[in-house]
Amino acid sequence: MIVDERFVTYINSLDSGNTELLEEIEAEALRQDVPVIRKETQSCLKLFLAMQRPRQILEVGTAVGFSAILMKTYNPADCKITTIENYEKRIPAARANFRRAGMQDDIELLEGDAGVVLKQLSGPYDLIFMDAAKGQYIHFLPEVMRLLAAGGMLISDNILQDGDIIESRYAVIRRNRTIHRRMREYLYALTHHEQLVTSVLPVGDGITVSSRIM
Repeated sequence: MIVDERFVTYINSLDSGNTELLEEIEAEALRQDVPVIRKETQSCLKLFLAMQRPRQILEVGTAVGFSAILMKTYNPADCKITTIENYEKRIPAARANFRRAGMQDDIELLEGDAGVVLKQLSGPYDLIFMDAAKGQYIHFLPEVMRLLAAGGMLISDNILQDGDIIESRYAVIRRNRTIHRRMREYLYALTHHEQLVTSVLPVGDGITVSSRIM
């Protein structure tokens, strides 16, 4: 927990909720220990969608399709979403959820390693949402920058790693040290990139919001 749990509980109590279908998908995912974006992150994403009104969206990391459906549902503009997933066991669930939402024609699911799939895309995308393997964000960044439209927005989730990001690498569990190092590299790259203006926000498990300079 990055922000005091009482604040999070209160903030979430103000949330107006999602559609019945999204609530169902979220509950199913949590019962099966499938991670979905946190309530606070959902609220921020809805805000950015309202501000940006993106028509072409790229998501890196589909899981069971919750975030893609949320973005399609709450984007005021008509949009197409391309989403990438590498974990074979979650792909059928995502496709089934897209059909449940009647969005199978508007959300294209690409199967495979994002590092490979990204190279095959041409873009540009008005909004890119990164929510995949955290240790790979830094490796995805060159292709993401190639695909991000001028004036486009890049949102990256889970960047504070439940607070571990501020710890010394020696205070982090050994198996997490590579991810810790790579995420720090990613945050530095975003905040010092000459083509991006980036804010790091302690929302949920931490997000970065980057706007590409036009």
